[in-house]
Amino acid sequence: MTAPAASKPAILSVDDDPGVSRAVVRDLRRRYGAEYRILRAESGADALDALREMKLRGQPVAVLIADYRMPGMDGIEFLEQAMDLHPYARRVLLTAYADTSAAIDAINVVDLDHYLLKPWDPPEEKLYPVLDGLLEAWRGMANRPVTETKVIGNRWSPRCSQVREFLARNQLPYRWYLAEEAEGSRLLEAAGVGADRCPVVITSDGQALVEPSDSELAEHVGLTVNPAGDFYDLIVVGGGPAGLGAAVYGASEGLRTVLVERTATGGQAGQSSRIENYLGFPDGLSGAQLADRARRQAAKFGAEVITTREVVGLEVNGSARTVKFADGGQLCAHTVIIATGVDYRRHPAPGVDEFTGRGVYYGSAMTEATECADHDVYIVGGANSAGQAAVFLSRNARAVHLVVRGDSLEKSMSHYLVQQIEQVPNIKVHTETEVIGADGEDHLQWIVLRNNATGVEEKAEAERLFLFIGAAPQTDWLDGVVKRDQAGFVLAGPDLSVDGSRPGGWELPRPPHHLETNVPGVFVAGDVHAESAKRVASAVGEGAMAVMFVHRYLA
Repeated sequence: MTAPAASKPAILSVDDDPGVSRAVVRDLRRRYGAEYRILRAESGADALDALREMKLRGQPVAVLIADYRMPGMDGIEFLEQAMDLHPYARRVLLTAYADTSAAIDAINVVDLDHYLLKPWDPPEEKLYPVLDGLLEAWRGMANRPVTETKVIGNRWSPRCSQVREFLARNQLPYRWYLAEEAEGSRLLEAAGVGADRCPVVITSDGQALVEPSDSELAEHVGLTVNPAGDFYDLIVVGGGPAGLGAAVYGASEGLRTVLVERTATGGQAGQSSRIENYLGFPDGLSGAQLADRARRQAAKFGAEVITTREVVGLEVNGSARTVKFADGGQLCAHTVIIATGVDYRRHPAPGVDEFTGRGVYYGSAMTEATECADHDVYIVGGANSAGQAAVFLSRNARAVHLVVRGDSLEKSMSHYLVQQIEQVPNIKVHTETEVIGADGEDHLQWIVLRNNATGVEEKAEAERLFLFIGAAPQTDWLDGVVKRDQAGFVLAGPDLSVDGSRPGGWELPRPPHHLETNVPGVFVAGDVHAESAKRVASAVGEGAMAVMFVHRYLA
């Protein structure tokens, strides 16, 4: 049998005698068919298959009715296995007069709720009163199946952490289950996989994805991974504030626009817990809210947003500009805007790489915030992103330690954030200090701090270390095509000129536009631009300005 697609609670009857099975279902449908999905199976194995599918789909099961004498798997064996999948379903055993001892055994083995003697005619006296009471008790319980995406994994698994971050940053709701806990174990059993194959992601339609890649995950949870066309007016590479700004303005002004993002729209800003100095939002908003609104705005104007596609190359093919994907695909357009932003630099201290994803996180890792309750949390960095994370985590953490190499926060952090941090009693700022080591067993357990002013080293217990240590542009894919400075940031406009001359290889009679690279028709915006302001508002502004220069180029 096949499990239903409907979300009504199910009453499942299992009996190997087709005549009895039809009679049971007939009586059940007559009384309960309007509110419950009435299902039947003629073997315990078929019924368990249906129950596994319903478990994956998050469909509720209210009552299980099983005949005791069935070949291959009797009713008690069936209910014993069924309760591992749906422990809150009420359990009823059908017995003949000679089988009453079996019912007594079942009470001990499967915590039986009731046993019914066959035949039960009339049902109004012998069947319905029993089920009415069981259904009332079932409805009174708080436990209900979860129909949204479910993630089952291990607490200190780097890949499990990455999957949760991917879903969270793409604004996809999910429920997290530890593999070693009861419900997580039941879901793994329903999916037919062991805890050693985690993460396991169960989609809202009940499909189990075992150790999925980001692209596989995106495809099954409703994100767009393939462009609709082969040629566009504008390709925007990168989905941070600059890229989203470019996509909104490009599409709203009639350009066939596609935005290509490797992981999730929002970039580093999308991980910010609170942005309070963005124009027009006096009460502030989270980076996720900003990214979600901008993405929906771009889609409203017709821009395509493609996720989990990594750009690894750029080519000039006559008037076309071609971006190459890591999977071998490519996409062409008249123009390209590079808005790939920056990544956090890797921390050089011994042990940090070993525990990345197991207590060490680059960026805010918002999915870990609830795990910080009543613990000491360490944050490394002195810029706005670190300050925003410190304020956010201080709400639950016992103490937040902000570790800064400089002698004060004022040199690198906005004044309003410095003031906020000073007013939060459980945030402690450690200036002229750095992390020089990290260690633990299966996860991070302690770090070593060194005060650079005094040379004193201190070992501190820490299960969570968040790193916000500077900006590193990921622009190797532009090698040999687009000019960059020594740090890898993209040069554009006046920065390309040497003593007022045009860049080498530039063949147009005009000089490069302000945000145009040394390749005509290829522009840059946001943090990846050399000497950029590294602020959300300026990135959005450059994205919009780049589109203005795209129009000039196309004209």
